[in-house]
Amino acid sequence: MKGKILIVEDELIFAADLKITLERMGFKVCGIAKSVDQALNLLQTQEPDIVLLDIFLKGDLTGIDLAHILRGKHIPFVFLSANSNQEVLVAAKETQPYGFLVKPIREKDLLVTLDIAHYKHQFSIESKLHKEYALIKYLQQTRLENNSWSTLLTDICKALQPFIPFDYLATELKTDSEVDFGGLGFFRIGFEEYQIMGSKELATISKTNEREILSLFLKSRKDHVPVIYTTDMLEEACRYPNIKRFLVNTFKIKSHMVVPVQLPNGEVFYFNFYSKLENTYTQDHLDLCYRLQSTLSEVFDKMVKNSSNAQAKPSRGAENVFERIVGRSPQFLQVLDLVSQVAETEISVLILGESGTGKEGIADSIHRLSPRSKKTLVKVNCASLPSSLIESELFGHEKGAFTGAYEKHVGKFEQAQGGTIFLDEIGEMPLEMQSKLLRVLQEKEIERVGGKGSIKIDVRIIAATNRNLEKEVAEGRFRMDLYYRLNIFPVIIPPLRDRNDDIEELVTYFIDKFSTKLKKDVISVSVQAMSVLKAYSWPGNIRELENLIERNVLLCKGSIIDKILFLPSSDVATASPKLSPVHIKTIDEVEKEHILHVLKISNGKVYGTGGAADLLNLPPTTLASKIKRHNISRDESPDDDHDI
Repeated sequence: MKGKILIVEDELIFAADLKITLERMGFKVCGIAKSVDQALNLLQTQEPDIVLLDIFLKGDLTGIDLAHILRGKHIPFVFLSANSNQEVLVAAKETQPYGFLVKPIREKDLLVTLDIAHYKHQFSIESKLHKEYALIKYLQQTRLENNSWSTLLTDICKALQPFIPFDYLATELKTDSEVDFGGLGFFRIGFEEYQIMGSKELATISKTNEREILSLFLKSRKDHVPVIYTTDMLEEACRYPNIKRFLVNTFKIKSHMVVPVQLPNGEVFYFNFYSKLENTYTQDHLDLCYRLQSTLSEVFDKMVKNSSNAQAKPSRGAENVFERIVGRSPQFLQVLDLVSQVAETEISVLILGESGTGKEGIADSIHRLSPRSKKTLVKVNCASLPSSLIESELFGHEKGAFTGAYEKHVGKFEQAQGGTIFLDEIGEMPLEMQSKLLRVLQEKEIERVGGKGSIKIDVRIIAATNRNLEKEVAEGRFRMDLYYRLNIFPVIIPPLRDRNDDIEELVTYFIDKFSTKLKKDVISVSVQAMSVLKAYSWPGNIRELENLIERNVLLCKGSIIDKILFLPSSDVATASPKLSPVHIKTIDEVEKEHILHVLKISNGKVYGTGGAADLLNLPPTTLASKIKRHNISRDESPDDDHDI
């Protein structure tokens, strides 16, 4: 990548040296600005490919202020800073930079970071254009089946969801002809699964009279221009009885966007998007709707002309493309949407989440939905590999490469040739090995230990970690260039405590699984037991829930689990009449306490049946690594009265 660079830096000597370095590397520097105002003036006449931007600029506006402007102009930027502490990284992350360089800057790091920034920007543009083009083609090819509006609109819902996320979509069309379609909604109940909601279904789910709902439709004011409702606007719109207030209260809505589609005959089709998550809709969503206006107008115009009735028919259930993945909460469905989008590409994926959230299952899904699904998925736990053998395990070695190398060994990357390699717990990888992994990502080649030449590989990399990699970078334990190379498409899995709506479905799934495995007749848990499970904070996430249900199914003497055993009572959320300051513990502290608690249950036993590793469903080597990292000694015991 060689292109035009704009430098925004108030240390003029450093800026001049940087300009010389860039020009020696083949770049053209189109200007140096020492303030945000100067940079904005230069941007009126220059079109840089990338902006190198100092965070701490002199003046009223900082580099972060300029970063927001550059993001709006779709100009990629890389931050420059002499300070790499976590607070700076967090502030920088909010602007979605394309890279981060810490002063003093090595020439090699500068070149790598610019290449990554260019790659990320190009991928972002090309991917966006490709997906948008595919969406338009899909909409243009949509045909009315069996004269059913509901069938076509369900297909359109599925097509729009990855671009405009929603939990409820209300649609409406009023015409002067015989075709009068109004009040049909689509409630998302799973991945590519929607329940069609007419006035009868809305009346049933809300326990409201159907006539009242029809009355709300008739007297509600319609938005004739596209609009995003801010929190204040939504509150104002819901002050009086109307269909918006009804839907907000019924489905616990927090975000709303309206998109009217003008038909050629002057009539209007209304899309009303509702989301349970805050601040879901942005200007980018409205811009996309503007670009889709003509296509959607043609589709609905054909429907009005070709249809003589608007009878809603049940939607067919979606094929389960996510095997062994359970969850329908809005937070988790967003994760599945991201997975479905990235799976078909070739880019690296970084899966982030606490221990036990199901990162390996997401990696399985990405591979299974990808073009490489017929090839091998090789899984590597980086924490379980000794530092002295990790290079040999990943890249292989030649016979005689070191003492004990009696024959040639093919490494994990070669085993995954043509397929995918999953590097779990990549945050545990030694720094020296990180630089070699970076070379694999950049050069697409490996070198066996003791080998004399490079071996080209065709492998997709999926990495995962439960660590805060930004903090690891700030503290010098993880390479910044590797972080940005892996972080092109992050998938963040929410912890189970943020997915309370999924607990009941997960419990049912695990009861079915272990009842079959253990040949038991357990079918469910009692209402009281379910309340206890939903009140628990789940520091061990889904893995902890799975292990808990397995033990309770094993010990259950009937068909219903009346009381949950082995659940730490101190972690069950209880209502407190008086709020008092508490220490908010870090994830590492919570993980250490959980390991200590399990070690207490296993009487200090780590390995074998009934040991802590077995109870936690972890490889013994992984648990040993965690025990070492947390400095857990044999005589240490957990505090049963801790607060989380």
